Amino acid sequence: MQEASVRGLDALSFGALAEAVPVNKSGIAGLFGSKERLQLAAVERATEIYTEHVIVRARTADRGLARLWALVLAWTEYSRARVFQGGCFFRTVEIEFDMRDGAVHDAVVAAQRSWESYLVHQAQVALDAGELAPGTDPDQVAFEINALLNAANDRSLLLRDDAVYERALAAARALLVARGADLATLR
Repeated sequence: MQEASVRGLDALSFGALAEAVPVNKSGIAGLFGSKERLQLAAVERATEIYTEHVIVRARTADRGLARLWALVLAWTEYSRARVFQGGCFFRTVEIEFDMRDGAVHDAVVAAQRSWESYLVHQAQVALDAGELAPGTDPDQVAFEINALLNAANDRSLLLRDDAVYERALAAARALLVARGADLATLR
């Protein structure tokens, strides 16, 4: 997963994995059977790690606006701390597989849809609770937050600039306040 976060899933090979762990190449080939199954296993494990670092951490906050903001903070810390060497694992592989068909593409899409639907759900809960202004589109809120987080991840890697995370947090805070969120909740 660390290698894939830097070089993409296509860079994964039985030989490279055998060099990294104390198992011979044929043992790894026997375990996974194909490169595609190795890639799928990497996506599955990356999803588990992502869930642990972002979703589970945010679940300590109350549902709705507080949890939506906790997700933003947890995602920022996940990317900033370089849980994966290449930043967000899914940013790397979604770009790599965006125009491809097949099981790996479908697994990456499923992971991204799960994340985005969770953001939408928390925005909807916040809207239903009156924490966001009537007429707020939860899909749009989730889209914009996700875009800001992805931009921060990408810029932090390219420019090696940690300050982009504070810019993304400020922008996410502003977009929520513009939609009626209480600034005190967004600390």
